[in-house]
Amino acid sequence: MVPIAQAVSIATLALGTGAAAVTVLNKDIPDLEVPDKEWVQEGALDGQVFFTTDKVVETGEILNDELLFRDGTFQSKMCQVYCDFGWSPYQTWTDGETTYFTATTTCPDAPHTIVWYGSVTKDEIAFEGTWTTRRWYWTKQISVTGEGSTTPPLDAES
Repeated sequence: MVPIAQAVSIATLALGTGAAAVTVLNKDIPDLEVPDKEWVQEGALDGQVFFTTDKVVETGEILNDELLFRDGTFQSKMCQVYCDFGWSPYQTWTDGETTYFTATTTCPDAPHTIVWYGSVTKDEIAFEGTWTTRRWYWTKQISVTGEGSTTPPLDAES
């Protein structure tokens, strides 16, 4: 009888330790926090396309993208190619000549969420964002910053 009790004790300890390890591995990382403003969904940026140069904060990798606003929705061409994020609603608020925007995009086929927050002044855009992948066994996040304008890069015009 003693060996059975010992086996149960060891199994209980192993399962308890395993549960703790899973909890530690799956520590959540919050998405990008956007300011608490009176956001509206009025399509203030509709019809605009911005050509951006983006930087992955953690690695320094430089990426080029196109950010599109249409019918109250937002899309990143690069993210669309990666995971078919589609068009997502965006919201804005305005302070003088600057329109601030936010959008949350989700991949329909994988646990990716991107939170965007940026500003547009005349034909210039600047933004930051977080790409968070949440799985039951880990959560990973990359941060990105970017800027650009409505003017296409020279190599895109040829």
